[in-house]
Amino acid sequence: MRDLFPGYDVLAKRETPSWNDKTRSVIDARMALADTAPRFFDAAEFRTLTALCDCICPQQRNRIPVAALVDEKMHLNHADGYRLASMPHMREAWRRGLAAIDEAAQMLHGRAFRDCPRDSQNGMVERMSRGALDNPAWRGMSPRDFFQNRVLPDIVKSYYAHPDAWSEIGFGGPASPRGYVRMDVDQRDPWEAAEAKPGDDERALKENRRVDR
Repeated sequence: MRDLFPGYDVLAKRETPSWNDKTRSVIDARMALADTAPRFFDAAEFRTLTALCDCICPQQRNRIPVAALVDEKMHLNHADGYRLASMPHMREAWRRGLAAIDEAAQMLHGRAFRDCPRDSQNGMVERMSRGALDNPAWRGMSPRDFFQNRVLPDIVKSYYAHPDAWSEIGFGGPASPRGYVRMDVDQRDPWEAAEAKPGDDERALKENRRVDR
């Protein structure tokens, strides 16, 4: 996997004008999470969630604790402020959805979702996205709605809320307090990461080692 922002580490900004005390406290809390001690889901639910996160956001380099970030959102009950009228509250939706995914895995493959090969897991996720993974455990909730309104947004947003993902995409973190000035196409502020175009990795590496230093 090609590194588009070689040498760039967003955490180098921690003690610079790019981040303030509030930013540091929020990011430190995210960095402290690990995929080992859920506070909302039980152990079986969490293992199913972890396998589902690996299907949606497979990781080749860093191990971002995506399942722990989703668990934290459920534990703190940080709702989105809106929901599809036909969907239950997010906490109930997740419990029901994970149970239904495991039920489908037992029916199709004779084992829990987390114990299925990745190809089989991906197949079930694809069927869920089409609404074709139905079984009684959904209790009236649409598999397709669960996928579109809980699985994708909760998992993907959790992945890209982590500093390791920011370094991967060259994001500098919250815009406050420093802000961004050069907003036009192909412009960047000196505290932003330099993207490596084909053949100029060395230039980008040198520039990114100087970011916020």
